[in-house]
Amino acid sequence: MQIGVSSYSFNAYRSRTGCSYLALCDKAKELGFAGIEFVDLEGDDPLKTAAEIREHCETIGLSVIAYTVSADFMADDPEKTVAAVCHKIDICEALGAKLLRHDVCYSLPDDPLFGWEDAVARMAPYIRRVTAYAAEKGICTCTENHGYIFQKPERVEALIRAVGHKNYGWLCDMGNFLCADADPVLSVTTAARYAFHVHAKDFLFKEGGTEQPDGFFPTAGRNWLRGTVVGHGVVPVAQCLEILKTAGYDGWVSLEFEGPEDPLAALLWGLQYLQKHI
Repeated sequence: MQIGVSSYSFNAYRSRTGCSYLALCDKAKELGFAGIEFVDLEGDDPLKTAAEIREHCETIGLSVIAYTVSADFMADDPEKTVAAVCHKIDICEALGAKLLRHDVCYSLPDDPLFGWEDAVARMAPYIRRVTAYAAEKGICTCTENHGYIFQKPERVEALIRAVGHKNYGWLCDMGNFLCADADPVLSVTTAARYAFHVHAKDFLFKEGGTEQPDGFFPTAGRNWLRGTVVGHGVVPVAQCLEILKTAGYDGWVSLEFEGPEDPLAALLWGLQYLQKHI
């Protein structure tokens, strides 16, 4: 396994310094990461930005691992979503990344008889078309256990099996399972056979109550989570890595940090923790 980092982890640093994407790449390399992944590129011409990032990363010896984008296949016009995601695959190609991670939906119809299983059946044909387009460019696609609807492992597994395309898999975020009150160890055991990419993320945890602790957000079951340094929280990161290794996963592990700690210190500590266990 190789260790990368998500550009998302630098959000607080970027807000404080106003640094460019290229400077962010330099900082990731300086900290000791072997690769970097990007979230929906900002600006008027993301294709041009992607090409500039690719050229710079090739110069400094930093791999561009993946491109993470938004998508809603439950929107009123899923054809428009397919077209939008295919365009983002073009951006992913310009970045030189071989993996695109996309969302699938953000809400379900206000109908008590329409459940997540119905959403799987509706979305799968459109997601299959997207991954077929990506395959033509040598890019794999995947969905993360992310968002309250498709965070539970059995739901992501059902979606992957419904899409049924060898080019479509799972971005296994070992921390996000807690957002759905799912056990990370059992969940990673389910995800491992489908894993195309992995996020290492950690959280502090407080059992549910009526009062929200400062800095925490609610899980689906009204417990409380707060992002923290990888290795400092309750996610059994080392155990999850062992499960993935045993299942034969040998791809990238990207550190994703979203806590209130200083981001550069948090990323360095998290990297050092991962290096001990990979």
